[in-house]
Amino acid sequence: MKIIIINGPNLNLLGKREPEIYGSQTFLDYFATLQAKFSDIELHYFQSNHEGELLDKLHEIGFSFSGIVLNAGAYTHTSIALRDAIAAITTPVVEVHISNIYAREEFRHHSYLTAKCAGIISGLGLKGYELAIQYFKLDLFLNNPQ
Repeated sequence: MKIIIINGPNLNLLGKREPEIYGSQTFLDYFATLQAKFSDIELHYFQSNHEGELLDKLHEIGFSFSGIVLNAGAYTHTSIALRDAIAAITTPVVEVHISNIYAREEFRHHSYLTAKCAGIISGLGLKGYELAIQYFKLDLFLNNPQ
C-alpha cells in the first residue's frame, strides 16, 4: 500500500506559522511519527507552495497510489484546477485541514475540492492526517479482506 501526503502553500511553515492555530510541531517531525506508526505502509510526502507543482504531483501519482491525503491549504478555497485534477485521477483523495475551516473566516467555509474527495477531515489538528491514513487502511481491508 502506497499513500502520499500532499501539503499545499504555507504548510512548510508548520511549527513556526501561527502556532495557536497550527501547533508548534514541524510537519517533517510529525511525518516521521506517522512513518513509525504505519511502518506497514509505504508513506510518501510532498509539499509545494505552487499550484502547478501540486497539479503535476496529482497527475504523476494519481493512477498508481492507494490513497492521497491532501491539505491544499488556501488553494482549497480557490482552485478549480485542483478540483479538476482530483476528478481526473483514479486514486482516492481525503481532504484534510488542520484547523476547523468552518470556525474561521467565511471565505474558508467553501472548498472546491470536497465534492471530488472521498471525505474531509477538518479541525482535528495534525491527527487528521493519521485518521485519513487509517481510513485508507480500513477501506483496503474492507474491499480486499484476504
